[in-house]
Amino acid sequence: MNGHVAVLMGGWSKEREVSLVSGAAVATALKDTGFQVTEIDVHQDAAALLTQLYPIPDKVFNALHGRFGEDGCVQGFLNILGVPYTHSGVLASALAMDKPMSKRVFKEVGITVADHQILTREQLSQTVFGSKPHVIKPLNEGSSVGVNIIFEGDSYTPTEKEWPFGSHVMAEQYIPGRELTVAVMGERALGVTEIKTGHLFYDYDAKYSDGGSIHQVPAQLPRDIYDEAMRISVLAHKTLGCRGISRADMRYDGKDLYLLEVNTQPGMTPTSLVPEQASYANISFENLVVWLVEHAECDG
Repeated sequence: MNGHVAVLMGGWSKEREVSLVSGAAVATALKDTGFQVTEIDVHQDAAALLTQLYPIPDKVFNALHGRFGEDGCVQGFLNILGVPYTHSGVLASALAMDKPMSKRVFKEVGITVADHQILTREQLSQTVFGSKPHVIKPLNEGSSVGVNIIFEGDSYTPTEKEWPFGSHVMAEQYIPGRELTVAVMGERALGVTEIKTGHLFYDYDAKYSDGGSIHQVPAQLPRDIYDEAMRISVLAHKTLGCRGISRADMRYDGKDLYLLEVNTQPGMTPTSLVPEQASYANISFENLVVWLVEHAECDG
């Protein structure tokens, strides 16, 4: 037996269902490689989670996605318990999830990002951000939850019910071109994937529905652009202070690369990009999961 690992999955963010699939795949891989595994479906009840984590496992595999599982909250909880966990710590997780703040950090080290404004929902109908199309997105969600592209002639002022992501919205410059993503494992970029989809953009359904997208790895890019995408991804990983695995998403307009965001808890579902890139780098899903457990740690 390789030790006791608790797999946290589910949660109560908009990405709950995806997290359940990720967690189940991780739990199976760990069991198959000789670990004792406790699967924990996390709900908004700290006392229940504390009870479920006793006796304290050797490690925690954090398979939560979205708010409260990916933004530093559960990481702080695990730091208090002193149990090592996979992926990034509190600060890196919080920075990566906060899109305006992470953009500021990226710009400081010379990474190109799309211009943006932070607006209230009401200001969307009054303010023109540059020229259309532009993208609106929540300030702190993942998996393209809440993302919309606003085209010329469109008017979009979401109601409070339509926009359950707080009172403010990020309006971002739309970058035409190709969708690229790079997984970083430790401080090593595994490769560059180009994502192609028949959807308007790489939205939630395109990410997680069978046939929603086609992943081309390695991406067919000029060598210098391919290498630059990997360099930017490693730089972003290090700049945020990420641990374990992260995934950088970017756009290539035929001239420049624009970093959109860094995911500190990339999906581990059957259609996920990181396991696919790991396979391209000759790393099996089981070895990927075990590596993450072996490199689990607390902050401090």
